[in-house]
Amino acid sequence: MKNSLKLLGYILLFVALGFIHLSQGQASDGILAFWRTVWEDDQQMNFFLYTRLPRFVIGCLAGAALAIAGMLLQSMTKNPLASASTLGIHAGAYFFVVFCTIFFPSIAGSFPIALTMVGGIIAALTVTFLVGKSLDPVRIALTGLIITMLFSSFTAALQLLFENETSGLFLWGSGTLLQLDWSGVQFAWPWIMITIIVAMILGRRFDLLLLGEETAIGLGQNVIISKILGWAIAIVLASVTVTVVGPIGFVGIIAPHLVRLMGFRLHRSMIMANMIVGAALLIGADILVRFVSLKSELPVGAMTAIIGGPWLVYLAFKMGRTTKTSAGVIDGEVRVRKFSRFIFAVFAIILALTVLSLSFGGTSFTSLANLPQELMHNRFVWDFRVPRTLVALLIGMMMGVSGLLMQTVLRNPLADASVLGVTSGASVCAMIAILAIPQAPHIFVPIGALVGGFVTMGIVLFFSAKSGYQPIILVLMGVAFSAVGSAIIQILIVRSNTYAGQALAWLAGSTYGTSWSDLVLTFLPIIILFPIILYYLHTFDILSFGDEVSIGLGVSASKMRLGMILLAVTLSSISVAIVGAIGFIGLLAPHIARQMVGPKMARLLPATIFIGGILLISADFLGRFILAPKEIPAGMIISLIGAPYLLYLLKKTNQVKAK
Repeated sequence: MKNSLKLLGYILLFVALGFIHLSQGQASDGILAFWRTVWEDDQQMNFFLYTRLPRFVIGCLAGAALAIAGMLLQSMTKNPLASASTLGIHAGAYFFVVFCTIFFPSIAGSFPIALTMVGGIIAALTVTFLVGKSLDPVRIALTGLIITMLFSSFTAALQLLFENETSGLFLWGSGTLLQLDWSGVQFAWPWIMITIIVAMILGRRFDLLLLGEETAIGLGQNVIISKILGWAIAIVLASVTVTVVGPIGFVGIIAPHLVRLMGFRLHRSMIMANMIVGAALLIGADILVRFVSLKSELPVGAMTAIIGGPWLVYLAFKMGRTTKTSAGVIDGEVRVRKFSRFIFAVFAIILALTVLSLSFGGTSFTSLANLPQELMHNRFVWDFRVPRTLVALLIGMMMGVSGLLMQTVLRNPLADASVLGVTSGASVCAMIAILAIPQAPHIFVPIGALVGGFVTMGIVLFFSAKSGYQPIILVLMGVAFSAVGSAIIQILIVRSNTYAGQALAWLAGSTYGTSWSDLVLTFLPIIILFPIILYYLHTFDILSFGDEVSIGLGVSASKMRLGMILLAVTLSSISVAIVGAIGFIGLLAPHIARQMVGPKMARLLPATIFIGGILLISADFLGRFILAPKEIPAGMIISLIGAPYLLYLLKKTNQVKAK
């Protein structure tokens, strides 16, 4: 009875939101005035029937589809964080749409649902393959986040390189309910309604999965078939919504949790409830986004992310009380027996790359014999090429160390400072400087990035202090802040489309235009912070064993974890401030170093420093060389180089932890 009353309340709320949504618009004089005139004015009636009503109906269909897809994904993975957005389905679908829009426009126009389904299926299969049999929420969240980062990086690269072909996809790519006729509804409703009916028919089959796989098998259930059907239904629902309204996140996380809080536990009843709650959430978000911006269309997907961020923080606290993260040591092979030879080799590689980078002038190479003279007498080489090369080297080192510290704190080789949302926070403030005040001096961009990074860090640390900075809390809050930051960036880009190319270039990460002042700003934190890190090397080794061992050896785990987070985020914020949002180096450099020299920090730290420098200086050179005289941002090169290795790393890491 109590559950029915709660559901009735949501139905009444949905009806109220529907009246508000249908009467809302730039030309409306208010709810009552609209409903009085709509029946008297034929022009107003036509506008209502062919613009506002289709928008409302597609919002209801999309909200219901996303909520049910999230519920099924959570049931199939037994993970309360699972949804089409957190498992990378949205990112994969979006990438395939952008890719085919550029290279196969006829296919993109003729088979849109096929493209989004292929992208969603590939992303989902990738995540499930990499996670394996693991059900750890943190591991799935991290894997989904990194897969999303991979697809998003490729999508951003295509948008930057083919700006004219993809300019019309900015608003859709952020999620929008804007409809000009009934074509979107006519396309979507058969897919969504038929799929929901199939889910209702299979509801009891899914109920058995909640009892556990062994129990389900004992009752004659084919668990593999049930999971395949559940995944297929979720992917179809998510793909249809992406095709019509773009990728809209967080509805698939929030709605199923609200339904469970009402007391519904069986899938058929949950499907019915999720249809109402999901539709109400998305319609409510669309009302808010149109209320905030009366003069232009903003993406509703960004609003759902802003609303969903605090909800994910709540889930982080809730899960932190019931979930314990494994505290094992992050192991690594020791392939290098002679450490001094290894250091000499990587130093020689750095020297060779530095000379190579300095000798390339954008279209041709300077001979080694003439390079000293070029450095001494060519002002262009001295003022631009030298600081750019050195900045790339030092920033790569800083990013590598930042990632190493975060991996030690979270005891997970898939972590870096971007997992805390610091990169996203820094990017938001930098984008404000680029887009909101484009005529402002360039110095405002790095200052904004620094402010954004430290503010984000402060908020995350404040809310996670009571938990002792537990890894699960930090990861989930980082995912939430990354989503909110990305949503704000999407809004800024849509609102300032004139400067979208400049914004995308900065977000992709590039050392282009760095100067001697940037080199000084890079060098100062290295000479100040690296000695502190060296001083605590032995303590970092102890902390990697877990809290209980650390406390037993006299190390305050919470204080040390806080200190390491501060160091890592400081290095990351400064890096973002100077070269933009370059990812993956903090993930790749420590792992490559760990596989070469082992997990001991005395060897691991210097190896990570050098390998991080090698990665970024190589990416910077390749970005200048491949399409010379045009340049590809170094962040894109890193993504293209690091993606295959990172996929291998994800699979290997999860296989080891699952044993």
